[in-house]
Amino acid sequence: MKTNRLLFALLLLLSISGFSQKAEIFSVDGKAIRGFDVVAFFKAGKAVKGYDSIVVDWNNAKWFFENKANAADFAQTPGKYAPQFGGYCAYGTAQGHKAPTQTDTWTIVDNKLYFNYNTKVKEIWTKNQSELIKKAEVVWPTIKDKE
Repeated sequence: MKTNRLLFALLLLLSISGFSQKAEIFSVDGKAIRGFDVVAFFKAGKAVKGYDSIVVDWNNAKWFFENKANAADFAQTPGKYAPQFGGYCAYGTAQGHKAPTQTDTWTIVDNKLYFNYNTKVKEIWTKNQSELIKKAEVVWPTIKDKE
């Protein structure tokens, strides 16, 4: 019985640590921003899935693109297109932690791309964007490399 409890506790600890994000860029299955083309948010005004054959490595992450022109634009000026706070939840960052995001929560504010944990969090964040962005900008350097 003790062995089962110990094994369960170990598995629980390992699964919890698997959810924490150490990387500066939010990635799922090795794909930054779940494999969506970050340039398309600006150019097409919508979420567009990138292709596995059009990839740019930047900031220890793989970024996927819909076409070679978007990949070239990103490669030339990644800071222009990369999401703020590494693609982690903008609201969560303002609260002092990294949280995963859903692609349908994207927003562009002052030519910068932001994501949120889910649509409900996005609604909360939208009501006080300016203040939360300022707060997150202060907090991000202290948490970007942490779990």
